[in-house]
Amino acid sequence: MKRVTPRFTTEEKANKHEMLSPILDSVYDEIKELSKKKQDDTLNRLKVKMINRILEQVKEVLAEEPTVQFLDLLDDETLPTNSDAVLILAQFQTAMTQFETKYYRYDSVNMEHKWYTK
Repeated sequence: MKRVTPRFTTEEKANKHEMLSPILDSVYDEIKELSKKKQDDTLNRLKVKMINRILEQVKEVLAEEPTVQFLDLLDDETLPTNSDAVLILAQFQTAMTQFETKYYRYDSVNMEHKWYTK
C-alpha cells in the first residue's frame, strides 16, 4: 500500500486562507450576479481595485503552489467585463479549494479536521 507523504503549509497561510476564502466567495457571487444581468458591461476602476486587493493577498497564500502561475489580477487599464471577472475569480476560487484540500485534512489520531502546518 502506498503511503501518503504529509504536506504542510504555514500557520500564517492557513489563517490567511480562512480569512480570505469567504471574502473571495462573496466577491465571486456578487460579480457572478452582475454577469447574469449584464455580462459584457465593464467593471469600474473602484471595483477592480477592491477585487485586486483581495486577489493579491490570495496570490501570497498560493505563492508556492503550482496553480499560482495561472492566476492573473484583473486588468485595471482595459477594465474587464463582468464575465471576464467571473472567469478570473473562479480560477482563484479553485486554487484556494485545492490549497485547502492539500493542507486541511482529517487527523485520525485526534479524530478532527485540521490544518497541517509546520
